[in-house]
Amino acid sequence: MMLDRPDQGGEVPARGDARTKLTMGPVLFNWDPKVWRDFYYTIADQADVDSVCLGEVVCSKRAPLFAPHIPAVIERLRAAGKEVVLSSLALIMAPREMDQMRELAATDEFLIEANDISVAALLEGRDHGIGPFVNVYNEGTLGFLAARGARRICLPTELPAGAINALQKFSAELDTELEIMVFGRLPLAISARCYHARSAGLHKDNCQFVCGQDSDGLVVDTLDGDPFLAINGPQTLSASYLSLAAEIQALQAMGIRRFRLSPHSMDMVKVADVFRALTTGTIDGEEAGTRIAEISGSVATCNGHFHAASGCRSLCL
Repeated sequence: MMLDRPDQGGEVPARGDARTKLTMGPVLFNWDPKVWRDFYYTIADQADVDSVCLGEVVCSKRAPLFAPHIPAVIERLRAAGKEVVLSSLALIMAPREMDQMRELAATDEFLIEANDISVAALLEGRDHGIGPFVNVYNEGTLGFLAARGARRICLPTELPAGAINALQKFSAELDTELEIMVFGRLPLAISARCYHARSAGLHKDNCQFVCGQDSDGLVVDTLDGDPFLAINGPQTLSASYLSLAAEIQALQAMGIRRFRLSPHSMDMVKVADVFRALTTGTIDGEEAGTRIAEISGSVATCNGHFHAASGCRSLCL
């Protein structure tokens, strides 16, 4: 990914306060390039978030579509005081893609988030982030990555509260900050095959970007007609939206100070406002859950993994 460096004149110094931080994760879906650009403009101007992730995570074929807008988006985000993080692909399958990741890793102006362990290897020795697509399940893996420069790690979404607590206690001994995804469709798997293309009777090499027809993924129902999964190109996600609104207080009590929101085609500014109000104690988990359900519309929410249950379940504390 080639990046033209935007004007640095309007950059705001990094925030030094100790408040809970919110991150807007990378857009996982194939949005129209202008919609993608305008989304980030809105986040820059209106959303109370601290960090924003940019970059194609799911399918390298999409990257050239929005690449022309990246410099302007970066400039807008920085002018608004947001930290810009560049996210890598989650699955690298071709030499061309590996060359793109080497180019990304050579960019020293931004924090780079590795979503594939090979990208983490390219970043060894410099400060970087680890995305939720890398399996950080135990202290050994956390320590290994931290020793090689990982300063921020977004944990996988399937970890229960006990595991998160154990990893947070261990990370307190390291110079590494943990982040938890608290909203959005759960990223479950990614494959070399493109399910979206197959569903339209097409091959991956001639997919015609059919994934762009489903702004939040294509929902897959069970034989009984119940929403089960969602597909997004080669990616599989949950049909329901993860919402840890009711669990924010428990996560803060563990010492977690950074939370991630995954973008969808809804009012993400309102979503960010709800979670900001939660982290500051302005509203409680019950009220936040009600607001998130209203914003999500007909899509159900879930929090099962946090409670060591099936991820699709919605459980109370």
